[in-house]
Amino acid sequence: MTSARATETGVLSQGRAAVFEEPIGPSGVPGAVAVEIRAASINHLDLFLAHGAQRVTPPRVIAADGAGVVRASADPAWRPGDEVVIYPVVCDWECEWCQKGENVRCPRFGVVGEHSDGTACELFHIDARNLFRKPKSLSWTEAGAFPLTFLTAWRMLTTRARLRAGETVLVVGASAGVAVAAIRIAKHLGARVFATSRSEAKRTRAVEIGADDAFDSTDFSKAVRAATGDGVDVVFEHVGAATISESMRSVVQGGRIVTCGSTSGVKAEIAMPRLFWGQLDLLGSTMGNVGEFKAVLEAIDGGLRPVVDSVYPLADVEAALTRLDAAEQFGKVVLSVP
Repeated sequence: MTSARATETGVLSQGRAAVFEEPIGPSGVPGAVAVEIRAASINHLDLFLAHGAQRVTPPRVIAADGAGVVRASADPAWRPGDEVVIYPVVCDWECEWCQKGENVRCPRFGVVGEHSDGTACELFHIDARNLFRKPKSLSWTEAGAFPLTFLTAWRMLTTRARLRAGETVLVVGASAGVAVAAIRIAKHLGARVFATSRSEAKRTRAVEIGADDAFDSTDFSKAVRAATGDGVDVVFEHVGAATISESMRSVVQGGRIVTCGSTSGVKAEIAMPRLFWGQLDLLGSTMGNVGEFKAVLEAIDGGLRPVVDSVYPLADVEAALTRLDAAEQFGKVVLSVP
C-alpha cells in the first residue's frame, strides 16, 4: 500500500484502500479474479467496525458494495475489461447449502468487508462466482451503491415476508440505505408503501422516491392505522428496540414484521400478547442468496434504481463515515475510486 496518514481516531486514509485500523469512531477507517474497483459504498456495518462493535481484528479493508472492471482472471467466464458488480456474500460455494442455492446457510457465511477484506480499495480479489455483469443502465456510482442493501431488502420483502402486489408495507426509518431500497423494491413489486422518519425533509424525499405517504416517527402506529384502517400487511424493520413496539401496533392481524437490524440497540422488549393474539409473524433476515441477487439484477433491468445520497473520493472516507454516523444521509453514501 501507499503511505498512510493516521488520524486521531485511528482511521487511515490510504492511497489504495480504506482500512479499519482501530475501533475509535468514523475516522478509524480510511483509503480467482482481480477487479479494479470504480465505486464502493459504505453501510452501517462499516460504522459498527469503526466503533468497535464487531468482533473484527484490524486491519481490515472495509465496504461490502463494489463495482469495477476485471483486470485479470483465472476463470474463463471473465476477461480483462469486463464490467462487473460484486455479490457481497462470503461463502464456500461448495457445501450442501451453497449447492442448493442457500448461501445464507453456508457454515462459512459472512459479509464482504466484515468476514473478508472489502471493496474500498483500488484492486479487489474475489471468487469468480461472486461476480455478475454490471447493469448497463447504471452509472458506476449507482452500480457501487445497490448490492448489499438491495439484496437484503429484496430477501426481506419477497422471500421472508412473502410480499404480494396490492398489499401494504410500512418502512420504518426511511432514510437508511436498506430502507430506501425497501421503498423502491416494495413499490416495484406493486405494494402500497408508507414510511416513517423524524425528519420532515426525509419524509418528503421518501414520497418523492415512491412512498404513498410518510409519517413522523413518534407514535407512528396511530398515523398508520388512520391511513389504512386496520394496519399494514408488512412492516419492514431495521431500527430495533426504539421502534419494535410501534411496528407491532402498526400491523394487521396475521401480518408480518421482518427485520434485518438493530441500530437502536441489540436487545428489545416485545409485548408477547400482541404477538400471539395478533397471530403475527416476526421474521429475521440477513443478506441474501445468489438467486435473490440475480432477481435484483433482473429487477434493475426492469427499471428498479438505487438512490445515491452523496459521493466521496476514497481518500475522504472519514468524511463519508461521519455523514453516515450523523444520520444525515438519504440513500447510499458512495466512495469513488480512482
